[in-house]
Amino acid sequence: MAYDLEEQEQIASLKAWWDKYGNATTWVLIAALASYSGWTYWKYHQRNEATQASALYEELQSAVEAKDNAKVLRAAGDMEAKFGGTAYAPMAALVAAKSAFEANDLKSAKAQLQWAADHGAEEFKAVAKIRLAGVLLDEKAYPEALKALEGDVPAQFAGAVADRKGDILAAQNKLAEARTAYQAALAATDKKNPGRQLIQMKLEAIGGTVPADKGAA
Repeated sequence: MAYDLEEQEQIASLKAWWDKYGNATTWVLIAALASYSGWTYWKYHQRNEATQASALYEELQSAVEAKDNAKVLRAAGDMEAKFGGTAYAPMAALVAAKSAFEANDLKSAKAQLQWAADHGAEEFKAVAKIRLAGVLLDEKAYPEALKALEGDVPAQFAGAVADRKGDILAAQNKLAEARTAYQAALAATDKKNPGRQLIQMKLEAIGGTVPADKGAA
C-alpha cells in the first residue's frame, strides 16, 4: 500500500509538472528537432549540390576540349542558374569567357566575366575584372575598361590591376598617368615575379624610369 501511495504521488507530481511546463517543453523539443532536421538537410543539400556542380563542370571542360563554344556557354549558364552559390560557378564563368573570346564571341566573353566579377569570391572577382578590362581595352572602350577595374582587390592582384590600368592609360596617350600606374604595378609586384620585366619594358617605352632597387649597394 505504501508503494501504491508513493507511486500515486509521483504520478500526481508528474501531472502537475506537465500541466505547468509540458506545453513549453514540447515546443522546445519540436524546435530542436526541426533545427537538427534543417541542419541535416542543409548539409545533405550542400553535398548533393556540389556533386551535381562538379559533374556539370566536367561536362563544360569536355565541351572546351571539343572547342564547342555554344555547349560551353550553355553549361556555364546552367551552372550559374542552378549552382551559382558554389565555387564551380565563377570558375565555369572564367572558362566560358576564355572559350567565347577564342571563338571571337566578345559579347558572351564580357557577360561571363561580368558575372564572375559580380558573384565570385574575391580572387575570382579580381581575375574577372582584369580580364574584362583587357577585352574592353581591345575594343578601345577605355572608360569602361577603367571602370571595370574599380573597387578593392586582394593584395596579390594589386600589381596586375595597376599594370592593366597602365595599359589602358597608355592606349589613350595619357603617358604621365600611365607611368604612375606602371610604377605602382612594379611596387606591388614581387621582384621574383617574371612579369616584372614586361612592366619595366612598358614603363621605359613611354619614357618612365624604373625605380632603383633599394636593396642594391
